[in-house]
Amino acid sequence: MDNRVYIFDTTLRDGEQVPGCQLNTVEKIQVAKQLEVLGVDVIEAGFPVSSPGDFNSVVEISKAVTWPTICALTRAVEKDIDVAADALKFAKRKRIHTGIGTSDSHIKYKFNSNREEIIERAVKAVKYAKRYVEDVEFYAEDAGRTDNDYLARVVEAVIKAGATVVNIPDTNGYCLPADFGAKIKYLFEHVDGIEKAIISTHCHNDLGMATANTMAGVLNGARQVEVTINGIGERAGNTSLEEIAMIIKCHHDLDLTTNINTQKIYPTSRMVSSLMNMPVQPNKAVVGRNAFAHSSGIHQDGVLKNKSTYEIMDPHDVGIDDNAIVLTARSGRAAMKYRLGVLGYDKFTPEQVDAIYAKFLNLADKKKEINDDDLLILAGVDTKESHHIKLEYLQVVSGVNVRQVASIGISISGEQFEAAASGNGPVDASINALKKIINRKMTLKEMTIQSISKGSDDVCKVHVQVEHDGILYYGFCANTDIVAATVEAYIDCINKFVAKKEK
Repeated sequence: MDNRVYIFDTTLRDGEQVPGCQLNTVEKIQVAKQLEVLGVDVIEAGFPVSSPGDFNSVVEISKAVTWPTICALTRAVEKDIDVAADALKFAKRKRIHTGIGTSDSHIKYKFNSNREEIIERAVKAVKYAKRYVEDVEFYAEDAGRTDNDYLARVVEAVIKAGATVVNIPDTNGYCLPADFGAKIKYLFEHVDGIEKAIISTHCHNDLGMATANTMAGVLNGARQVEVTINGIGERAGNTSLEEIAMIIKCHHDLDLTTNINTQKIYPTSRMVSSLMNMPVQPNKAVVGRNAFAHSSGIHQDGVLKNKSTYEIMDPHDVGIDDNAIVLTARSGRAAMKYRLGVLGYDKFTPEQVDAIYAKFLNLADKKKEINDDDLLILAGVDTKESHHIKLEYLQVVSGVNVRQVASIGISISGEQFEAAASGNGPVDASINALKKIINRKMTLKEMTIQSISKGSDDVCKVHVQVEHDGILYYGFCANTDIVAATVEAYIDCINKFVAKKEK
């Protein structure tokens, strides 16, 4: 059996389904180009029929990317397939990914159908997609909970219909690794003609077993893995690309290979995290802040004597420069530009570098050191410059046994407004003052504050959810001041629902 494992990245489709983490077309192209540099074989660029934005993203990514296969998702519906084929017209290598649910639960409750009719619909969809492209992938949704004998019948039928790849998803993250591995093995033993197609895995992480299930599938014959950067995705996420790539790299005994340039993993992780405003948990395998940190005295002693005692990976292998230049207020443009390049941002004009450096010096005056997350924020993740509503000033009186009062000034399309209010704390007072100016019914549903690294002078990230007219809007800001960051994140939400109403 071929020892090459193909990497199918669905960060821009399944990964982008995380609430509040949607990207615009320009940002998607930026990620797609980075995935190409990373060495991804297939990029699932979107679900074209779902929205004009998704359709346009698939079109533009197809134009921008050179060698990876561009894949578009569809249901087993002719209109979906027609739209996907149209969206892929500029792709150098194109794939249509169509499919249907195969578990008894999906067949009965989702489709109100029966097993034989589902097979007919699956075959029909594959044959219809084959009219447009040679490379057709079929997904058996909820295969993890599908009876193996029936699943084998479906797989055999779609391969005979022309499917070149068959995706076996653990859609709900339910399977145990041994069971998922056994399912893949069963298919290889019972599907006539299975050697004519590549068997793929698509595992979700609801029970924390996505990576284990994916590797169980690979060890039993699957040769494509469907993954996302940082393991992002709907609910608890998808299988993490970086985990699979590094498992295969570290375990030479498996005799498996991928096309991934692992030294590009960390820059890609940071780019996706920043563009999607989705922090990477510190203890995340491979790319988390603590992935190569050792706090235990025994561990520190061992690592100092020989790294291999407690490190199975070299940080350089995933693109982490553990001898990175420390950026401070005394660092020059060259050092800042170099670090941005290491993080995957190297396309700035001299004017853009000057603008970023001015912000860099301003922040460096407030902090002892500028870390990677700080730098990415300065590089343009925050798009407040284009907002109609901008924070001009914020003054807060806060303390113990004093009245919490906030005064705020904002500009709305250039017109200045001011208000003051009290509250249960500095954040509450600031939001109340803001609401006096923005006279709309808004409810703060959730607020998350995260320190980027350590220290009282650190930049914090604030994510908020604000409900307006029954719709949730997601806002984000980063600042050395928690109260200011919260207000800016709230204003970010307001700008989004104002922009939506203007469309």
